[in-house]
Amino acid sequence: MKRLTVYLNGERVGTLEQDDSGLLEFRYDSEWMDRPDGMPLSRSLPLQSEPFRGKHARAFFAGILPDEGPRQQIAAILGISERNDFAMLERIGGECAGAVSLLPEESPPPTVGERRVRELSEKELEAIVAELPRRPLLAGDEGLRLSLAGSQSKLPVLIQNDAITLPLGNTPSTHIIKPEPDRFPGLVAVEVLCMTLAKAVGLNVPAVSVRLAGDKPCIVVQRFDRAIGEDGSVTRVHQEDFCQALGFPPERKYQQEGGPLLRDCIGLLREWSTVAALDIRDFLDGLVFNVLIGNADAHGKNYSMLYRNGDRRLAPLYDLVCTLAWPELSKTPAMKIGKSDSIEKITSAHWQKMAQETGVGWPMLRERIEILCSKTLDGLQNEDVLSAPTDAATAQRVADIINKRASRLVESLSRAERSRRPRRS
Repeated sequence: MKRLTVYLNGERVGTLEQDDSGLLEFRYDSEWMDRPDGMPLSRSLPLQSEPFRGKHARAFFAGILPDEGPRQQIAAILGISERNDFAMLERIGGECAGAVSLLPEESPPPTVGERRVRELSEKELEAIVAELPRRPLLAGDEGLRLSLAGSQSKLPVLIQNDAITLPLGNTPSTHIIKPEPDRFPGLVAVEVLCMTLAKAVGLNVPAVSVRLAGDKPCIVVQRFDRAIGEDGSVTRVHQEDFCQALGFPPERKYQQEGGPLLRDCIGLLREWSTVAALDIRDFLDGLVFNVLIGNADAHGKNYSMLYRNGDRRLAPLYDLVCTLAWPELSKTPAMKIGKSDSIEKITSAHWQKMAQETGVGWPMLRERIEILCSKTLDGLQNEDVLSAPTDAATAQRVADIINKRASRLVESLSRAERSRRPRRS
């Protein structure tokens, strides 16, 4: 058996093993389960003395790792199989999303409160950003053990007083830098517009900004799975995405590939959130907003739960992007609204069908849709929203798409309401 020790904020939780056939096995330490503050790593990994084997362990731990494209590149650089979850976690599982870290059994425990960094000059940042598409997460760089889920090239950094530094050892990062991919020109402007609009609408989203690395636009996202103390200390906050919580492996993040349905997500919040009513409302707001901006890629890994001080709450919304800005991308929603096969063809009837399927009251959902449409249309008139992206032409083009979609949905709701009224004789 190969073995990794699993830590949560520097505290030993259990062990992850790989047998000769390649299957994973996770077991909680009895000491962790006996602690008054002992908590499960995941809803899909409840506290129990029996081990979780195979697919029951894999959904959470594979969900920590990058998606297919970056994963293949990292595996080639490190000289390991891209399908070997354990080997990948062994090499880059030092800092994951949230507060989980995995270290070889013989390694010392993570040092909580460590503050070792490597400050980057503008030229060094430019060089790293240029290198990221070929070497995701700086795989193989000495002193770095970074793992972030997702398919886009990204770099966890610690930013203090505008200085960008690479966190070393167990030093927590505070931000994520995502350079604009060459195949999606304008992506930074689109995401910044959508995230800024979401904040103007009143949705819970992390702070974002634009930074140039040479001539490469980058979006800088403040991590929501971090707590900043009054003394500037940074503490990791445990999180997991909906696929991990529901037990879906990362390759099944889309509904059409056997991934989560909307009723699964709302059921998760009903059962698992400590303030279910508020989190369901906020999730529905995020769902409506993703439809309004034309985001067909809001899959199960783009929603998360945060675990803090005994609370289990819906995390801030992230990765809000108008995928309709690129006509060649799929228009099939990652999670279907009332069985609609196209993000461009979602009407009031589809929302009513979704309400029935998920057990959500239609009057409440209709009210949330009307409010979000109104706030979105108002937000698009806000100069701060349109001026946030550096690419004004792209921002205006996407703003026009969103404006038309919100106006169309308002009209669809009005038509549906008029058709329900009895006709006067």
